[in-house]
Amino acid sequence: MPDLLTPEEVLARYSAGPDTGIFTDGSCDPNPGPGGWGLVWVESGEIRAERNGRAPDTTNNRMELQALIEALRLLDEDTRIRVYSDSQLCVKTINEWAAGWERRGWKRKTGPIKNLDLVQELWALAQARPGVELTWIKAHDGSLWNEYADALASEYQRG
Repeated sequence: MPDLLTPEEVLARYSAGPDTGIFTDGSCDPNPGPGGWGLVWVESGEIRAERNGRAPDTTNNRMELQALIEALRLLDEDTRIRVYSDSQLCVKTINEWAAGWERRGWKRKTGPIKNLDLVQELWALAQARPGVELTWIKAHDGSLWNEYADALASEYQRG
């Protein structure tokens, strides 16, 4: 597990990666257990907004989904922006699978959809914001704003 850095320590340590977009992350340790989510909205390297929250009993995937929901809630419906998540599952859920699940009455061919409440909420927000491009970013590769979102999401572990 990577060091639990504060957002300030992240800013001092990292500089790589995209400098515009909304970066989201979720955390849960142990999984399931207590967790947190975080997001940072950055334009040309300047923080426009940041948010984070926590849950006493959750999963990593629920926190990843919650971070994306909170990011999209920040946006007007006509906003054009890239939103980054280091959860391939969440990105594929919205970009590849949710449309088919919705057509089939929110059912998968192989069984129930996990975290359906959050998936449906995120899907509705994404559909209402067609200018949002959800993009996967590799976790813990030194990308400044992804690391910053991780530090926000992990705040529940620091007290």
